[in-house]
Amino acid sequence: MPESLDAALTEVRALLLDPALTRAVAAGRRRGQRPSLVRAELRPVALKTGPRLQISTSDGVRPYTRNVSPGAEADAAVDALLAEPFGNWHVETAGATLQLRVTKSGEAQVHRAAASRPVTGPEGHDRVKEYLLDPGDPIFAAIGGNAAKRRQVDAFLRALAATLPDDLTGRLRVVDLGCGNAYLTFAAYRYLTGRGLDVELVGVDVREDQRQRNSELAARLGWADRVSFVAGTIADAVVEPAPDLVLALHACDTATDEALARAVRWDARWILAAPCCHHDLAAQLRTRPTPAPYELLTRQGILRERFADVLTDALRAGLLRAHGYRAEVVEFVDSRHTPRNLLIRARRTGAGGAAGADSPGSGAAAGANSPGAGVAAGANSTASDGGTGGEPQRAEYQQLVDQWQVTPRLSTLLDDRPTSPDGV
Repeated sequence: MPESLDAALTEVRALLLDPALTRAVAAGRRRGQRPSLVRAELRPVALKTGPRLQISTSDGVRPYTRNVSPGAEADAAVDALLAEPFGNWHVETAGATLQLRVTKSGEAQVHRAAASRPVTGPEGHDRVKEYLLDPGDPIFAAIGGNAAKRRQVDAFLRALAATLPDDLTGRLRVVDLGCGNAYLTFAAYRYLTGRGLDVELVGVDVREDQRQRNSELAARLGWADRVSFVAGTIADAVVEPAPDLVLALHACDTATDEALARAVRWDARWILAAPCCHHDLAAQLRTRPTPAPYELLTRQGILRERFADVLTDALRAGLLRAHGYRAEVVEFVDSRHTPRNLLIRARRTGAGGAAGADSPGSGAAAGANSPGAGVAAGANSTASDGGTGGEPQRAEYQQLVDQWQVTPRLSTLLDDRPTSPDGV
């Protein structure tokens, strides 16, 4: 229920000045108002001169960091930030998590949750952050999942963090296609709101029982007004309005192609898809002659299957380039955790072919269009597509499909069918 904004900000102030504070983020803007900063992040640090509250801010042009002393200096700095018309606050302490969103009517929508983070005191500047979501976050008790699944989700979030601009603010519409038990859905919502974004997230899964389960879980977490679920296929589920960001983790075989095609037709700004099994092109390669001099690649069954995996994802990236995306294929998690550890990551640049018939997303607010600096820690780039769109990219793609006489499912879905050898 909406609460008094003044009372909610007083509660936020107490948490920001609490010695148990671990991290806080302010971002976004209130209706009809614009803060002088696009983002502010606070955390305790330990310096040689003693504990300090570190405040990192950005005005959209350059970042600025300062360390303030506990007491009057910290009080004044926190009061100045609270006076800014930020639309969202996310505050974490050793014992609690608070999320505040300012409604259009100027009231506060507040979500509070208990936490069990260890109290370790201020951290030094050489701290290495191991998790994007604290293992003690109460969300994990709610969504479950074994250690391997949590590692995959954390790695996926790291790739997401490296994709979105650091200064992204405002509303972000997200769709998770083939969400299953919604581990990624809920974790992505928690992470993105922790960055101060105003997130609306929809999970899509073909099973009605999954929709009911996930919707009930969203209600228990207090997120039912921001996280919703739809029962339907990836290709046909009704999602309105169109999203800015499309996620798909381990959608099987051509379901990944359906997710990519849907994202392109939505004109999504960002796409992250981790493919699962690759059967479509593998079956086509078995029935077509191998072009010279590549017979050794397909003579052995196991090599043919692995080559089909590489060819499938290379063609997917090529098609995304032809449709105006800067696309790359990266390893987002170590193969010890899952053999399906590649991620197709794409950012729309607007060059190249037009998007499909679905209306484009309009939600993501101000922020640089450039991708994050590099791949997430530990991820290795396996294929990089530097250019986007244009005839050279289409010709490069067409030459490859003509040589191998294959028809990628994504090409069919986007109506980019390659020309057959006889010209038909």
